[in-house]
Amino acid sequence: MKLNDLLNHTSEWLRGTGPNSEIVISSRIRLARNLEKFPFPHWASKKQGEEVMGVICSVVANVDYLKNTTLFKLADLDSVDKQFLVERHLMSLEHAQKKNNKAVIIDDEEKISIMVNEEDHIRFQVMQSGFNLFEAWSIVNRIDDSLAKELLLAFSPEWGYLTACPTNVGTGMRGSVMLHLPALVMTRQIDRVLAAIAKLSFTTRGLYGEGTQASGNFFQISNQVSLGQREEDIIESINGLIRQIIEQEQNAREALLEREKAALEDRVSRSFGILKSAHIISSQETIELLSMVRLGLDLGIIKDMDRSVINELFIITQPAHLQKLQEKKLTSPERDIKRAEIIREKLKI
Repeated sequence: MKLNDLLNHTSEWLRGTGPNSEIVISSRIRLARNLEKFPFPHWASKKQGEEVMGVICSVVANVDYLKNTTLFKLADLDSVDKQFLVERHLMSLEHAQKKNNKAVIIDDEEKISIMVNEEDHIRFQVMQSGFNLFEAWSIVNRIDDSLAKELLLAFSPEWGYLTACPTNVGTGMRGSVMLHLPALVMTRQIDRVLAAIAKLSFTTRGLYGEGTQASGNFFQISNQVSLGQREEDIIESINGLIRQIIEQEQNAREALLEREKAALEDRVSRSFGILKSAHIISSQETIELLSMVRLGLDLGIIKDMDRSVINELFIITQPAHLQKLQEKKLTSPERDIKRAEIIREKLKI
Protein backbone atom coordinates (compact mmCIF):
# COMPACT_ATOMS: atom_id res chain seq x y z
CA MET A 1 0.00 0.00 0.00
CA LYS A 2 1.19 3.50 -0.84
CA LEU A 3 0.28 6.51 1.27
CA ASN A 4 -1.74 8.08 -1.54
CA ASP A 5 -3.89 4.94 -1.77
CA LEU A 6 -5.61 6.11 1.42
CA LEU A 7 -7.14 9.01 -0.52
CA ASN A 8 -9.48 6.53 -2.22
CA HIS A 9 -10.42 4.78 1.01
CA THR A 10 -13.07 5.74 3.57
CA SER A 11 -11.34 6.34 6.88
CA GLU A 12 -12.65 4.00 9.58
CA TRP A 13 -13.41 6.82 12.01
CA LEU A 14 -15.79 8.43 9.49
CA ARG A 15 -17.45 5.41 7.90
CA GLY A 16 -20.72 6.29 9.64
CA THR A 17 -21.68 2.71 10.49
CA GLY A 18 -21.98 0.72 13.68
CA PRO A 19 -24.16 1.19 16.80
CA ASN A 20 -25.35 4.73 17.59
CA SER A 21 -23.36 6.10 14.65
CA GLU A 22 -25.54 9.22 14.45
CA ILE A 23 -23.88 10.37 17.71
CA VAL A 24 -20.85 8.11 18.23
CA ILE A 25 -18.39 8.67 15.40
CA SER A 26 -15.85 6.03 16.41
CA SER A 27 -14.54 3.85 19.22
CA ARG A 28 -10.84 3.30 19.81
CA ILE A 29 -8.70 1.13 22.07
CA ARG A 30 -5.02 2.01 22.38
CA LEU A 31 -2.32 0.06 24.23
CA ALA A 32 1.10 1.34 25.29
CA ARG A 33 3.95 -1.17 25.51
CA ASN A 34 7.71 -0.87 25.99
CA LEU A 35 10.61 -3.20 25.43
CA GLU A 36 12.52 -4.53 28.39
CA LYS A 37 16.12 -3.28 28.83
CA PHE A 38 15.64 -0.24 26.58
CA PRO A 39 15.12 3.33 27.84
CA PHE A 40 11.79 4.98 27.05
CA PRO A 41 11.96 6.87 23.71
CA HIS A 42 12.49 10.33 25.26
CA TRP A 43 15.60 9.04 27.09
CA ALA A 44 16.95 6.69 24.43
CA SER A 45 20.02 7.47 22.37
CA LYS A 46 19.81 7.57 18.59
CA LYS A 47 21.41 4.13 18.39
CA GLN A 48 18.99 2.68 20.95
CA GLY A 49 16.03 4.21 19.12
CA GLU A 50 17.17 2.65 15.86
CA GLU A 51 17.58 -0.73 17.54
CA VAL A 52 14.10 -0.55 19.08
CA MET A 53 12.55 0.30 15.71
CA GLY A 54 14.37 -2.57 14.04
CA VAL A 55 13.24 -5.09 16.66
CA ILE A 56 9.60 -4.00 16.56
CA CYS A 57 9.33 -3.78 12.79
CA SER A 58 10.84 -7.22 12.29
CA VAL A 59 8.42 -8.77 14.78
CA VAL A 60 5.34 -7.05 13.35
CA ALA A 61 5.97 -8.71 10.02
CA ASN A 62 5.57 -12.12 11.70
CA VAL A 63 2.24 -11.40 13.44
CA ASP A 64 -0.70 -12.96 11.59
CA TYR A 65 -3.10 -10.14 12.51
CA LEU A 66 -0.68 -7.61 10.98
CA LYS A 67 0.02 -9.30 7.65
CA ASN A 68 -1.85 -6.69 5.61
CA THR A 69 0.02 -3.69 6.95
CA THR A 70 2.46 -1.16 5.56
CA LEU A 71 5.32 0.47 7.44
CA PHE A 72 6.05 4.15 6.89
CA LYS A 73 9.24 5.58 8.38
CA LEU A 74 8.66 9.18 9.38
CA ALA A 75 12.09 10.14 8.05
CA ASP A 76 10.77 9.28 4.57
CA LEU A 77 7.65 11.46 4.89
CA ASP A 78 7.36 15.20 4.36
CA SER A 79 5.31 17.53 6.55
CA VAL A 80 2.17 17.17 4.41
CA ASP A 81 2.38 13.35 4.53
CA LYS A 82 2.64 13.39 8.32
CA GLN A 83 -0.22 15.84 8.73
CA PHE A 84 -2.25 13.67 6.36
CA LEU A 85 -1.85 10.72 8.72
CA VAL A 86 -2.77 12.86 11.72
CA GLU A 87 -5.93 14.03 9.95
CA ARG A 88 -6.89 10.41 9.37
CA HIS A 89 -6.37 9.65 13.08
CA LEU A 90 -3.63 7.14 12.27
CA MET A 91 -0.95 8.82 14.36
CA SER A 92 -0.70 11.55 16.96
CA LEU A 93 0.38 15.15 16.60
CA GLU A 94 3.27 14.47 18.97
CA HIS A 95 4.48 11.57 16.83
CA ALA A 96 4.44 13.76 13.73
CA GLN A 97 6.64 16.46 15.25
CA LYS A 98 9.89 14.47 15.28
CA LYS A 99 11.03 12.04 12.63
CA ASN A 100 14.17 10.27 13.89
CA ASN A 101 13.77 6.55 14.68
CA LYS A 102 10.01 6.79 14.33
CA ALA A 103 7.56 4.87 12.20
CA VAL A 104 3.86 4.19 11.81
CA ILE A 105 2.43 0.87 10.67
CA ILE A 106 -1.06 0.90 9.12
CA ASP A 107 -3.34 -1.89 7.96
CA ASP A 108 -5.14 -1.72 4.62
CA GLU A 109 -8.54 -1.03 6.23
CA GLU A 110 -7.24 1.76 8.52
CA LYS A 111 -8.59 -0.03 11.57
CA ILE A 112 -5.16 -0.79 13.02
CA SER A 113 -2.21 1.55 13.40
CA ILE A 114 1.00 1.20 15.38
CA MET A 115 3.23 4.10 16.32
CA VAL A 116 6.86 3.12 16.94
CA ASN A 117 8.91 5.26 19.34
CA GLU A 118 6.23 7.80 20.17
CA GLU A 119 6.02 8.43 23.95
CA ASP A 120 6.35 4.65 24.36
CA HIS A 121 8.18 2.13 22.19
CA ILE A 122 4.88 0.74 20.92
CA ARG A 123 1.50 2.45 20.86
CA PHE A 124 -1.02 0.56 18.84
CA GLN A 125 -4.66 1.26 18.35
CA VAL A 126 -7.71 -0.39 16.86
CA MET A 127 -10.55 1.80 15.70
CA GLN A 128 -14.14 0.84 14.98
CA SER A 129 -16.87 3.00 13.47
CA GLY A 130 -19.76 3.71 15.85
CA PHE A 131 -20.14 2.67 19.49
CA ASN A 132 -18.11 -0.54 19.48
CA LEU A 133 -15.43 -0.54 22.18
CA PHE A 134 -15.63 -4.24 23.00
CA GLU A 135 -15.11 -5.25 19.37
CA ALA A 136 -12.08 -2.96 19.18
CA TRP A 137 -10.78 -4.47 22.42
CA SER A 138 -11.21 -8.00 21.07
CA ILE A 139 -8.93 -7.21 18.13
CA VAL A 140 -6.41 -5.32 20.30
CA ASN A 141 -6.22 -8.22 22.73
CA ARG A 142 -5.35 -10.70 20.00
CA ILE A 143 -2.63 -8.43 18.60
CA ASP A 144 -1.23 -7.83 22.10
CA ASP A 145 -1.05 -11.56 22.81
CA SER A 146 0.79 -12.14 19.54
CA LEU A 147 3.31 -9.36 20.18
CA ALA A 148 3.91 -10.58 23.74
CA LYS A 149 5.00 -13.96 22.36
CA GLU A 150 7.65 -12.28 20.20
CA LEU A 151 8.90 -9.41 22.41
CA LEU A 152 10.28 -9.05 25.93
CA LEU A 153 8.00 -6.34 27.30
CA ALA A 154 8.67 -4.09 30.31
CA PHE A 155 6.37 -5.53 32.97
CA SER A 156 6.26 -5.43 36.75
CA PRO A 157 4.32 -8.06 38.76
CA GLU A 158 3.40 -5.26 41.16
CA TRP A 159 2.61 -2.40 38.79
CA GLY A 160 1.75 -4.07 35.50
CA TYR A 161 3.01 -2.76 32.15
CA LEU A 162 5.55 0.03 32.57
CA THR A 163 4.99 3.17 30.51
CA ALA A 164 6.58 6.58 30.02
CA CYS A 165 3.56 8.35 31.51
CA PRO A 166 2.52 7.17 35.01
CA THR A 167 -1.19 7.45 34.15
CA ASN A 168 -0.78 4.61 31.64
CA VAL A 169 1.00 2.22 34.02
CA GLY A 170 -0.93 -0.98 34.66
CA THR A 171 -2.91 -2.12 31.65
CA GLY A 172 -1.36 0.58 29.45
CA MET A 173 -4.81 0.90 27.94
CA ARG A 174 -6.66 4.00 26.85
CA GLY A 175 -10.20 3.58 25.60
CA SER A 176 -11.75 6.55 23.82
CA VAL A 177 -14.96 7.41 22.02
CA MET A 178 -15.48 10.26 19.55
CA LEU A 179 -18.91 11.85 19.85
CA HIS A 180 -20.81 14.45 17.86
CA LEU A 181 -22.76 16.52 20.40
CA PRO A 182 -24.21 19.58 18.62
CA ALA A 183 -27.51 19.60 20.52
CA LEU A 184 -25.82 19.64 23.93
CA VAL A 185 -23.70 22.56 22.71
CA MET A 186 -26.69 24.45 21.28
CA THR A 187 -28.75 23.97 24.45
CA ARG A 188 -25.78 25.10 26.58
CA GLN A 189 -25.66 21.85 28.51
CA ILE A 190 -22.21 20.82 27.35
CA ASP A 191 -20.24 22.56 30.13
CA ARG A 192 -22.25 20.73 32.78
CA VAL A 193 -21.71 17.43 30.99
CA LEU A 194 -17.95 18.00 30.64
CA ALA A 195 -17.64 18.97 34.30
CA ALA A 196 -19.38 15.75 35.32
CA ILE A 197 -17.05 13.75 33.06
CA ALA A 198 -13.98 15.29 34.70
CA LYS A 199 -15.26 14.44 38.20
CA LEU A 200 -15.52 10.80 37.14
CA SER A 201 -11.79 10.72 36.21
CA PHE A 202 -12.35 10.80 32.47
CA THR A 203 -10.79 13.32 30.14
CA THR A 204 -12.24 15.21 27.19
CA ARG A 205 -10.18 16.27 24.20
CA GLY A 206 -10.77 17.71 20.76
CA LEU A 207 -10.95 16.20 17.32
CA TYR A 208 -7.25 15.27 17.15
CA GLY A 209 -6.71 14.12 20.71
CA GLU A 210 -4.30 15.43 23.31
CA GLY A 211 -3.57 19.13 23.10
CA THR A 212 -6.47 19.96 20.78
CA GLN A 213 -9.68 21.84 21.47
CA ALA A 214 -13.16 20.69 20.56
CA SER A 215 -14.30 21.86 17.13
CA GLY A 216 -17.25 20.97 14.98
CA ASN A 217 -19.04 19.81 18.16
CA PHE A 218 -16.74 16.76 18.29
CA PHE A 219 -15.57 15.54 21.68
CA GLN A 220 -13.19 12.66 22.38
CA ILE A 221 -13.77 11.09 25.80
CA SER A 222 -11.34 8.60 27.35
CA ASN A 223 -10.20 7.10 30.63
CA GLN A 224 -7.39 8.89 32.47
CA VAL A 225 -5.94 6.11 34.60
CA SER A 226 -5.42 2.39 33.99
CA LEU A 227 -3.44 1.40 37.09
CA GLY A 228 -5.22 -1.11 39.31
CA GLN A 229 -8.06 -1.73 36.87
CA ARG A 230 -8.91 -4.64 34.59
CA GLU A 231 -9.25 -3.89 30.88
CA GLU A 232 -12.84 -5.12 30.83
CA ASP A 233 -13.73 -2.90 33.80
CA ILE A 234 -12.22 0.17 32.10
CA ILE A 235 -14.22 -0.50 28.95
CA GLU A 236 -17.44 -1.11 30.87
CA SER A 237 -17.02 2.15 32.80
CA ILE A 238 -16.47 4.08 29.57
CA ASN A 239 -19.48 2.36 27.99
CA GLY A 240 -21.68 3.29 30.94
CA LEU A 241 -20.64 6.93 30.71
CA ILE A 242 -21.09 7.09 26.93
CA ARG A 243 -24.58 5.58 27.15
CA GLN A 244 -25.58 8.41 29.48
CA ILE A 245 -24.12 11.05 27.15
CA ILE A 246 -25.88 9.51 24.15
CA GLU A 247 -29.18 9.68 26.02
CA GLN A 248 -28.59 13.31 26.96
CA GLU A 249 -27.72 14.26 23.39
CA GLN A 250 -30.83 12.46 22.10
CA ASN A 251 -32.99 14.29 24.64
CA ALA A 252 -31.42 17.61 23.67
CA ARG A 253 -32.11 16.93 19.98
CA GLU A 254 -35.75 16.11 20.75
CA ALA A 255 -36.06 19.28 22.81
CA LEU A 256 -34.68 21.39 19.97
CA LEU A 257 -37.14 19.88 17.52
CA GLU A 258 -40.02 20.41 19.90
CA ARG A 259 -39.28 23.90 21.23
CA GLU A 260 -37.01 25.58 18.67
CA LYS A 261 -37.76 23.79 15.42
CA ALA A 262 -37.91 26.91 13.25
CA ALA A 263 -34.61 28.26 14.61
CA LEU A 264 -32.97 24.86 14.21
CA GLU A 265 -34.18 24.47 10.62
CA ASP A 266 -32.98 27.99 9.85
CA ARG A 267 -29.51 27.34 11.24
CA VAL A 268 -29.19 24.03 9.40
CA SER A 269 -30.42 25.57 6.13
CA ARG A 270 -28.10 28.58 6.43
CA SER A 271 -25.14 26.26 7.06
CA PHE A 272 -26.07 24.15 4.06
CA GLY A 273 -26.54 27.26 1.91
CA ILE A 274 -23.14 28.70 2.79
CA LEU A 275 -21.40 25.41 2.04
CA LYS A 276 -23.14 25.10 -1.34
CA SER A 277 -22.32 28.65 -2.43
CA ALA A 278 -19.10 29.81 -0.76
CA HIS A 279 -16.05 30.43 -2.92
CA ILE A 280 -13.60 30.92 -0.04
CA ILE A 281 -13.92 29.01 3.22
CA SER A 282 -11.56 28.13 6.07
CA SER A 283 -11.07 24.72 7.60
CA GLN A 284 -12.56 25.82 10.92
CA GLU A 285 -15.70 27.32 9.37
CA THR A 286 -16.12 24.24 7.20
CA ILE A 287 -16.12 21.81 10.10
CA GLU A 288 -18.57 23.95 12.09
CA LEU A 289 -20.99 24.20 9.16
CA LEU A 290 -20.66 20.50 8.29
CA SER A 291 -21.51 19.71 11.91
CA MET A 292 -24.83 21.52 11.55
CA VAL A 293 -25.57 19.86 8.23
CA ARG A 294 -24.85 16.45 9.74
CA LEU A 295 -27.28 17.22 12.55
CA GLY A 296 -29.84 18.27 9.93
CA LEU A 297 -29.42 14.94 8.16
CA ASP A 298 -29.76 12.99 11.41
CA LEU A 299 -32.99 14.83 12.28
CA GLY A 300 -34.52 14.62 8.80
CA ILE A 301 -34.32 18.37 8.18
CA ILE A 302 -32.13 17.72 5.14
CA LYS A 303 -33.35 14.90 2.92
CA ASP A 304 -32.16 13.06 -0.18
CA MET A 305 -28.48 13.14 0.83
CA ASP A 306 -26.27 10.34 2.04
CA ARG A 307 -24.43 10.98 5.31
CA SER A 308 -21.32 9.48 3.69
CA VAL A 309 -21.03 12.62 1.54
CA ILE A 310 -20.81 14.82 4.63
CA ASN A 311 -18.44 12.38 6.35
CA GLU A 312 -16.16 12.47 3.33
CA LEU A 313 -16.13 16.27 3.35
CA PHE A 314 -15.06 16.31 6.99
CA ILE A 315 -11.77 14.74 5.99
CA ILE A 316 -10.98 15.70 2.39
CA THR A 317 -11.34 19.40 3.24
CA GLN A 318 -8.57 19.21 5.85
CA PRO A 319 -5.33 21.03 4.85
CA ALA A 320 -3.10 18.02 4.16
CA HIS A 321 -5.84 16.15 2.29
CA LEU A 322 -6.41 19.12 0.01
CA GLN A 323 -2.71 19.25 -0.82
CA LYS A 324 -2.51 15.51 -1.41
CA LEU A 325 -5.50 15.71 -3.75
CA GLN A 326 -3.87 18.57 -5.66
CA GLU A 327 -0.48 16.83 -5.60
CA LYS A 328 1.26 20.01 -4.52
CA LYS A 329 1.68 22.30 -1.55
CA LEU A 330 -0.89 25.08 -1.25
CA THR A 331 -0.81 28.32 0.68
CA SER A 332 -3.57 28.94 3.20
CA PRO A 333 -5.54 31.24 0.82
CA GLU A 334 -5.18 28.68 -1.97
CA ARG A 335 -6.50 25.96 0.31
CA ASP A 336 -9.51 28.09 1.26
CA ILE A 337 -10.41 28.51 -2.43
CA LYS A 338 -9.85 24.85 -3.33
CA ARG A 339 -11.82 23.71 -0.25
CA ALA A 340 -14.84 25.76 -1.27
CA GLU A 341 -14.62 24.42 -4.83
CA ILE A 342 -14.59 20.80 -3.66
CA ILE A 343 -17.51 21.38 -1.29
CA ARG A 344 -19.63 23.01 -4.00
CA GLU A 345 -18.95 20.09 -6.31
CA LYS A 346 -19.78 17.44 -3.69
CA LEU A 347 -23.00 19.17 -2.61
CA LYS A 348 -24.53 19.52 -6.06
CA ILE A 349 -27.99 17.99 -5.72
